[in-house]
Amino acid sequence: MWRSNMAALSSSTTFGRRTGLFRSLLSLYWTHGPGQTRIGPGPLRCVASVCAGTWSSQLSRLSHRDLYQLSVSDPDQFWGSAADRLRWVKPFDRVRDCELSSGKINWFVGGKLNVFVHSLNLNVRLQVLFFCSSSCCLSHRELLETTCRLANTLKNHGIQKGDRVAIYMPVSPLAVAAMLACARIGAVHTVVFAGFSSEALAGRIQDAQCKAVITCNQGVRGGRLIHLKSTVDTAVKSCPTVQHVFVSQRTEKPAVMGELDVPLEEVMSSQSAVCPAELMDSEDLLFLLYTSGSTGKPKGIVHTQAGYLLYASLTHQYVFDYRDGDVFGCVADVGWITGHSYVVYGPLCNGATTVLFESTPVYPNPGRYWETVQRLRISQFYGAPTALRLLLKFDESWVKKYDRSSLRTLGSVGEPINHEAWHWFHSVVGDGRCPLVDTWWQTETGGVCIAPRPADEGAPIVPAMAMRPFFGIQPALMGEKGELLSGTSVSGALCISQPWPGMARGIYGDHQRFIDAYFKPYPGYYFTGDGAFRTEEGYYQITGRMDDVINVSGHRLGTAEIEDALDEHPAVPETAVVGIPHDIKGEVPFAFVVLKEDLGDDPHAVLQQLRELVATKIAKYAVPEDFLVVKRLPKTRSGKIMRRILRKIAMEMNGDLGDVSTLDDPSVVKEIVEAQQRYRKQSKQQKKK
Repeated sequence: MWRSNMAALSSSTTFGRRTGLFRSLLSLYWTHGPGQTRIGPGPLRCVASVCAGTWSSQLSRLSHRDLYQLSVSDPDQFWGSAADRLRWVKPFDRVRDCELSSGKINWFVGGKLNVFVHSLNLNVRLQVLFFCSSSCCLSHRELLETTCRLANTLKNHGIQKGDRVAIYMPVSPLAVAAMLACARIGAVHTVVFAGFSSEALAGRIQDAQCKAVITCNQGVRGGRLIHLKSTVDTAVKSCPTVQHVFVSQRTEKPAVMGELDVPLEEVMSSQSAVCPAELMDSEDLLFLLYTSGSTGKPKGIVHTQAGYLLYASLTHQYVFDYRDGDVFGCVADVGWITGHSYVVYGPLCNGATTVLFESTPVYPNPGRYWETVQRLRISQFYGAPTALRLLLKFDESWVKKYDRSSLRTLGSVGEPINHEAWHWFHSVVGDGRCPLVDTWWQTETGGVCIAPRPADEGAPIVPAMAMRPFFGIQPALMGEKGELLSGTSVSGALCISQPWPGMARGIYGDHQRFIDAYFKPYPGYYFTGDGAFRTEEGYYQITGRMDDVINVSGHRLGTAEIEDALDEHPAVPETAVVGIPHDIKGEVPFAFVVLKEDLGDDPHAVLQQLRELVATKIAKYAVPEDFLVVKRLPKTRSGKIMRRILRKIAMEMNGDLGDVSTLDDPSVVKEIVEAQQRYRKQSKQQKKK
């Protein structure tokens, strides 16, 4: 359906025939169903053009160690040189104007560019195509023109520079085109994951005061239809700022149209395929992306133009060892920051071929990822530990039946990866030959901040550890009294001591909240909210969220540490540990444990082994007070474990579990509650005996 719509939109145009202007290659692979692939260049060299070299001739001779030292000791020289990657319409006057304690962050002051202009007008080859599973093809020209038509459609419906546009769509070329169309005209996109409830969507639209919404009639994920248009209909009833809802036809089922609705393909077909690009200041807004807040109200994280683009580009190239001709496979949804930075902006800034993955790891079978690697000859594979732990349950034959020789780098993202998943990913998927980069970063950081690569040639990689700060990132560990912790073999609150170009500029509409959350806890530092351990070698191990730190009889424990120990047991593919109140100890760990289905051992024996494992790996005081065996854990559609729900179940607050609509399968909550009730009943009976 996507292909026929796009082809129809561009069948009559002659735009872009001046082939002498098209200089570099960019492709996009779209994989969505079993055996279905669409390949082709998107309108995707979407950021300011990349120059031939990364560094000046002087910096190019430096080792990684020396480059890193320069980046933290003389950031103006380092980032000023790195900014030559971008082609400026007006050069910047000053590299940075930042003051962390007040949340003042400005990079490349006075510079002007457009993240999109050079991509479409200068940097593509027309002969590269989308190849569809149905033997059809979609040319770069078609997708290019679709994007420009979409940009003109927005403009003709009153969308101007600075207006906010919500995008509520599945992973698809049109979702990327919608993001880039906004960037071309200077509108601010806020992509909302196409699995959030109408209430969650409405909250984000209201906060951003969006003027328009771009959506589809339906989405398709894992063989299931998701009714997106009806969700939007419910949401916009409470969103008075929305003037138009642009509706694309993802499936054959016609959407029920209302007063606000605009049939997207129909209106786009009458628009010009040429759209002038808006000149943007370095610090003009590029996008908002909402992330969970401790107060329950989502935070609209603000990212701007040049600094974000430069940082996404640089981290993509150096963390993942991207080289010309590689196919970069990040399987994240574009609704998350990983999708923004490493599906769209980072790879496409570097001229990479990038993959859009609209399926799930186990649909139609557990070999889905690896079949995609074989078919598309993916060079770098970047996924989440939670998906890897899911795949661990299945036989290795689902991996080994597919050719993975094209892989050169593996990456994990989203949460600390446990040792079992790391070794499985490295040894089984990568055949022990691919560097595995465990990346630490956040929505707020814009791109990878700590990872094993880049590094000097031959530098070691420690399993399940983020290890080395990226260029310009200077970690600091802070003690309980706010003091800076020096030396090695120390744990503390992870902060960053100086600004970097990719960092967030604020929380939309509430700069004071931005200051209070990130800069007030440790004045002069950016507070990540995470804890970390600095090893004897000076590497960094992320220990988990500070709000997931348990204080057991005065001992501070990151729940991730306990989970990592539990996950080393061969019978345990996945665990989640939360802290619950204790009359004497203050807090104690409570462990939710998933056991492998083909478990031959007695579950009670396994649980005893788990207690001994934690006592050995960490300490006796770290052993969870309770172990609850469950079939699965509550996860969002992006794979994030909802520990908030687990904590309330552990505390027997079953009547106050909050909104569970964002879970991939809300019925899992009932399963766990029932398991907890049986567990408590059995515990009481044993105490009576």
